Amino acid sequence: MAKQLYDSIQDEIKALKEERKAIILAHNYQTGDIQDVADITGDSLRLSQEAAKTDAEVILFSGVHFMAETASILSPEKTVIVPDLEAGCSLADMVSPEAVRQWKEKNPGGVVICYVNTSAAVKAESDYCCTSSNAVQVVRHIPQEKKILFVPDYFLGSYAKAQTGHPNMEIWHGYCPTHMMIQTEDIKKKKAEHQGAECIMHPECGCLTKSMHLADKILSTEGMIRYVSESNAKKFIVGTETGILHRLIKDHPDKEFIPAADLAVCSYMKMNTMEKIVDSLENLRYEVKVPEAIAKKARLPIERMLQIV
Repeated sequence: MAKQLYDSIQDEIKALKEERKAIILAHNYQTGDIQDVADITGDSLRLSQEAAKTDAEVILFSGVHFMAETASILSPEKTVIVPDLEAGCSLADMVSPEAVRQWKEKNPGGVVICYVNTSAAVKAESDYCCTSSNAVQVVRHIPQEKKILFVPDYFLGSYAKAQTGHPNMEIWHGYCPTHMMIQTEDIKKKKAEHQGAECIMHPECGCLTKSMHLADKILSTEGMIRYVSESNAKKFIVGTETGILHRLIKDHPDKEFIPAADLAVCSYMKMNTMEKIVDSLENLRYEVKVPEAIAKKARLPIERMLQIV
């Protein structure tokens, strides 16, 4: 591809995108400049679903690795690339397909529900997938006499168990290190400093089981986006990764957004940069392709989830 001079890196990305017939997806936790050049910004599953509907030949997923795998599963005919192969997910890495298989062998007839924040290989061993916005619905769908293994996020699983009262639910002890940084004392302090602010929290938050009473709403990232649009409040304490603040401020310049914890920054999400996006589009790297044997099995729990919600 011949090198050209551009007025800005944004112009270069736009030209490369057109040449490659590509679409750029950015997760809500990406840096603001990446969100601004993206065609779609949102949570991981919605991004993959929307990309599958387009006629793009190339999907550049600026997020973390498991998200690109989901895009590959839902768009096997498209080329899926990521700006940095090392942008992984500590939470997803906390459960392996082997561990899921071992549980199923010990619990015949048991049901495995995997959070979308898992590898394709783990999804392929699971019965149902879920997101942070529909985990309660998926758990509620499983008969109470059935034993459930919920992987990998302990806090989301605990929230779903508390909301449904499912009596036979085993929860994996995985966690998101970034959301673990949001603690009860942080929220109490911010609420004291910002009287009248509504507190919205992600169910991955490490303090959720102790701080649920402090939250006005417990929401997924897309749920937060929607709720802020509908709420009459002018000030919000936001309990999730700080990258979402860019979109909230951009969409609602008349409202104030305070991070529940300033240190709640995902280092993996921030590994993607504008320069890496240019390189990725120029050289069509790094490609993420889920083998069809795994992709076929991994589609099933996603499809079952979508039938419920």
